[in-house]
Amino acid sequence: MTAPPPPRPRTPRTELAGIALVLGACASFSVLDTTTKGVSPYVPLLMALWFRYAFQAIATTAVVLPWRGVGVLRTRHLPFQCLRGLLLMVSSLLAFLSLRYMPVGEFTAIVMMAPLAVTLLAATVLKERVSAMRWALVAGGFAGTLVIIRPGGESFSWAMLLPLGLVASNAWFQVLTSKLARTEDPVTMHLYTGWVGTLLASLALPFVWTPLDNAWLWAGLCLMGLMGTVGHFMLILAFRNASASILTPYLYSQIGFAMVAGWLVFGHVPDGWSLLGMALIAACGAAGAWLTVRESRAPAMQPETAKA
Repeated sequence: MTAPPPPRPRTPRTELAGIALVLGACASFSVLDTTTKGVSPYVPLLMALWFRYAFQAIATTAVVLPWRGVGVLRTRHLPFQCLRGLLLMVSSLLAFLSLRYMPVGEFTAIVMMAPLAVTLLAATVLKERVSAMRWALVAGGFAGTLVIIRPGGESFSWAMLLPLGLVASNAWFQVLTSKLARTEDPVTMHLYTGWVGTLLASLALPFVWTPLDNAWLWAGLCLMGLMGTVGHFMLILAFRNASASILTPYLYSQIGFAMVAGWLVFGHVPDGWSLLGMALIAACGAAGAWLTVRESRAPAMQPETAKA
């Protein structure tokens, strides 16, 4: 079996490279979401989903197998790898549905609630201790979501609840990812995620396949696959160069990228209330990342304090 490459020593230079990569990933995911919204009215949902996953799975395999060999497919937790792929598939399905009915910026902001939802799961399911400050941040993020959705308002529709289902499935995906990452190679996890999604979508493909005469739709499907693949590769490289606590605040740049993309392509500008909700979600998420940094440094500082 081919061993994974050793962790790269982290220096200020590699951390800057990690930040640049995570910003590139966020930009790629914004292009993916914007393109998805553009093609979704004209392409069957499951057909578009199959194309996005198949592109990623084939491209990733073509790059990884010559580099790492077939040993990269070995895993100690095949059922959990499959469950992780299923959770991401459900998340993608809900994302595609949501983008049919919602602007890209507002959709992205609600989805960025996922890290805060992970905190909720950690407390209620994993029985981890969660500080009062983190509970306040979860409440603040949820308040931001309510400001965007505005239940009972004129702009509210049932479709606005779809991203909340996506947040739930994505939060479980992240929790499972954090557990598997302790023993599994991230490249192996990425491969299984792509192929599980491809195989699940393939089951429905014969029933939904529709010939496309428009070359722009084919170009859009190819762009979706490319941006999903590039974005996930950039994330893997980013987390090799810098720690999660450093990179997490920059993930919220995706809200800004999504707003710009939605304006350029669809001419949509969020209203004042939506901007307030987006800012609240981003602020609570970034504050949660800052708390993680502070808590991770606290144990290392305690022995020094004891010596003083």
